Amino acid sequence: MRPAVAVAAVLVLCATGCANVPTGGQVVTGKPAEKAERVDDPYVRLIPVSPQPDWGPTQIVSGFLTASASFDDGHKVAKEYLSTPNAWDPGLRPYVDVLSSRTVDPHVDQTSANQATVHITGDQLGTIDSDGQYTAAPKSFEADFQLAKTQQGVWRITGLPGNDKAGLFLTKDDVERAMRTVNLYFFAPDEHTLVPNGIFLPVVDRETLPTQLVQALLSGPTSWLNGAVQSAFPKGTRLRGGSVRIDKDLAIVDLTQEARGGNVERMSAQLSWTLRQLSEIKRWRLEIDGETVTPDGSDATQSVHSWDGNSPDGQDPDEQVRQTAYVAATAGFIGTLQGDHAQPVVTGAAGRLSHPAVSPNYQELAGLSTDGRQLVTTGPVAGSPSIHVLLNAHKGARFTAPSWSRDGTLWTVESTPKASWLWVRRPGKAPVKAGHWGLGGRQVLAFHVARDGVRAAVIVRIDGRPEVQMGRIATTPDGSLDVGSFLPVSSELQDAVDLAWRDYDTLAVLGRAKRDSQTLPYLMPVNGSAITSMGVGALGEPRTIAAAPGSPVLIGTWSSGKDQVCRQRPPVTSYSQWICPTPARDPSYAH
Repeated sequence: MRPAVAVAAVLVLCATGCANVPTGGQVVTGKPAEKAERVDDPYVRLIPVSPQPDWGPTQIVSGFLTASASFDDGHKVAKEYLSTPNAWDPGLRPYVDVLSSRTVDPHVDQTSANQATVHITGDQLGTIDSDGQYTAAPKSFEADFQLAKTQQGVWRITGLPGNDKAGLFLTKDDVERAMRTVNLYFFAPDEHTLVPNGIFLPVVDRETLPTQLVQALLSGPTSWLNGAVQSAFPKGTRLRGGSVRIDKDLAIVDLTQEARGGNVERMSAQLSWTLRQLSEIKRWRLEIDGETVTPDGSDATQSVHSWDGNSPDGQDPDEQVRQTAYVAATAGFIGTLQGDHAQPVVTGAAGRLSHPAVSPNYQELAGLSTDGRQLVTTGPVAGSPSIHVLLNAHKGARFTAPSWSRDGTLWTVESTPKASWLWVRRPGKAPVKAGHWGLGGRQVLAFHVARDGVRAAVIVRIDGRPEVQMGRIATTPDGSLDVGSFLPVSSELQDAVDLAWRDYDTLAVLGRAKRDSQTLPYLMPVNGSAITSMGVGALGEPRTIAAAPGSPVLIGTWSSGKDQVCRQRPPVTSYSQWICPTPARDPSYAH
């Protein structure tokens, strides 16, 4: 019997949150949560075993694959499996092929007594680029390793797949153990609102994590957001001395002289939001070329919770106010939700619109005709205003529920079972089709822009099943919109019906988990973390959902032969009772 490749593992209490690779979606942070997790969970550190003298080619390859999942000491042990150890250096930002599981019983083609080729196969889930961006790419995987005996008569790897490229082959479990998902923060085109950019970061030890975070931030956004966001750090800016200095709960970020060309306030906002993910850091100080730099209106030592005015949600997280909720009442008016009752606001023809959406300045109302084939606007949002038909759908097409972004832009998707077109109406302009729309060959069932104005969540039909995906909004050099690069958010939910942005990290989604027999509400972190069910009690047939920061999630449902709007009582917990006291449908919040 061949000896097994031994691998030891110990539990190290390093406060860093786990990553989780869903089988069909983005790669993500670990435990269920209503907000993005701090990277503060204990993790298991793998202590790999060096190659043994009596191991054959397959055991050498298996041992190398296992050892390469340990980032300690620059993959020191994994390099012992190579004939030329220094020729391979993945570093701390490697390219990774993510596999569903470790390959079993690799096939060996032994060309001579001293040379062999080991062929491995498996199922690939996706890839992680060197910038930390995960891309779901499920497919069959195969690779060849070349081996030879050394002068000492032991087998070593002489050739890696991909011409010795500095990459790794890690399993889903390897990624969950050795990597963490963190947010880097960059500016939206308005140069004020921050946009989170989730990346995968290998964790070696807790002490190096602040340095890794800041270095990743200085490297700029991932390929997914590149061109859609901006960084305040001038090109070439680096950490002076190569690390962030830590003094108890104070982090000192000393940047090279290139940073003198950057805006101190905007650089501070990016650093504050990025560093606040580390619970041991409470304060930080910015230095440039060794000299302390103080932002206008701030102290030299800043709290990591400074710059909350740059929140991706467009408001200070500690000063959230409940948004006004609007509903389409069954009595034939658009009203505001006040307790259990809908208070009439818009009546007449405008009051009979479906899927009402009020603009951020509360001056305009958009909605659909009852058959979904007309996009209509009206204003003011009071009395019985006349309606204006903005768009008529083509034959066989319907519009998604209209939604607004915070700059007053109105969005909707016209869709047939086989195609779709994104319509955009800027303030004071006529609606136009987006110059580039990444889902043109798909049926789109819902479309909502995040409050940062850069990310968009959709429900799109893929292989006959509605799937939640997220894309990014960029402006091309000629001024046209490029809305694309859509990626799956989660593989846990199927048959999604509707969605809304609860906050910058979380979607509220109606759909069915694999264990469900009916549509239910869930909280879905956009980084792909485990979804969380919401509330208890009967909901009938949920059809629409509304959410906003600091406000209760609302559901429009059909129950007992009538439309009802449901909310939780009390709304402070995800597991409180659903009640459906309001005769109305299609709830929404002003963005």
